[in-house]
Amino acid sequence: MDAQLKKGLLDVCVLSVLRDGESYGYKIITDIAPYIEVSESTLYPILKRLETAGALTTQSREYNGRLRKYYKITDKGMQKIEEFIENAREFERIYQFIAKGGIQK
Repeated sequence: MDAQLKKGLLDVCVLSVLRDGESYGYKIITDIAPYIEVSESTLYPILKRLETAGALTTQSREYNGRLRKYYKITDKGMQKIEEFIENAREFERIYQFIAKGGIQK
């Protein structure tokens, strides 16, 4: 898969996981793993980028004596998901056009 396309998909996959409630890095990876491969070294820059863009917020809390960073989606993050869904519908129409061989006579 094209790296730029995958990058955009990963952003939305991370946000999608967070729609169900706040989560932390390792849990996000395990939730996404059945659908798309992502490593810790890939995930954390995505989380930072989404936080900088205002698509999610973070909060550190103690868990088993260690600080764990939890991520929560914002309204802006929800909007990014909705925009992705609308773009995916358009992409699906284009895909169907291409798959069917263009204009049918």
